[in-house]
Amino acid sequence: MNLILFGPPAAGKGTQAKRLVEERGYVQLSTGDMLRAARASGSELGQRVAQIMDEGGLVSDEIVIALIDEQLEVQAGAPGFIFDGFPRTVGQSEALDTLLESRGTSVDLVIRMLVDDDKLLSRVTKRFEEQGRKDDNPTTFSRRLEKYYEDTAPLLPIYAERGVLVEIDGMGGIDEVASQIDTALKQTA
Repeated sequence: MNLILFGPPAAGKGTQAKRLVEERGYVQLSTGDMLRAARASGSELGQRVAQIMDEGGLVSDEIVIALIDEQLEVQAGAPGFIFDGFPRTVGQSEALDTLLESRGTSVDLVIRMLVDDDKLLSRVTKRFEEQGRKDDNPTTFSRRLEKYYEDTAPLLPIYAERGVLVEIDGMGGIDEVASQIDTALKQTA
């Protein structure tokens, strides 16, 4: 099973992915986590990532695809992958298709978490205050949200046309959202 969790920043994709990893043994490929790890490494790539993230921009397709490709190789025997924060652009979607096809597989399900932007801003502000994540400050979040609608939302019709897109209410509690995801997975299996 190859699953994409789709939604704007702070929609709860990471929370749901971690639950699915524990329950189903899938590997979570969180570009956010991979980018934060690169940033923390202090490497040249990490410094480039830090500057882009601090400005509220999206890291280049080349960097993100290289990180994903590396993890697909390292975790090649996994029963499935949860793509969290990837793909973000049509180009990344095409690159993901190519990577998966080279491994004899494809995207099985895309779950779009429908959310309220104003409530997300409140969620991010709270997370910023509690965790201090630089990429979660309200100003940066607003830029990230704009980029999501500009660059990522155009993927919706692509996955809908393939018949792999399912939309759920992402504003419910964690267990409620989890139940909706489980239902979508059962219908796909």
